[in-house]
Amino acid sequence: VQLQASGGGLVQPGGSLRLSCVASGFTLDAYDIGWFRQAPGKKREGVSCITSIGGNTYYTDSVKGRFTISVDNAKSAIDLEMSSVKPEDTAVYYCYAKMGPTEFWGKGTLVTVSS
Repeated sequence: VQLQASGGGLVQPGGSLRLSCVASGFTLDAYDIGWFRQAPGKKREGVSCITSIGGNTYYTDSVKGRFTISVDNAKSAIDLEMSSVKPEDTAVYYCYAKMGPTEFWGKGTLVTVSS
């Protein structure tokens, strides 16, 4: 049972990047899923999530209008489309899936926004 994140890398300010997180050993449809990030020297913060009930999406204010979260239950994948990226988006991004007391976390993928 695991989540495997990928897609991080170096991107220029104003550019785009797509992160993907694939679940293995369980299905996502019953879980609240999303992404956190942790920038150097800062606390981990929630970026975006999708609720299992209703499929409602939420975004932290700093990424609203720039990031889009989606889930493909057929592929057991959680994607985060990042556009108009800024240097302050530089962080390790972690995907997660939560259902009650059960949580799974991916190992993280580094996104660096720099020219």
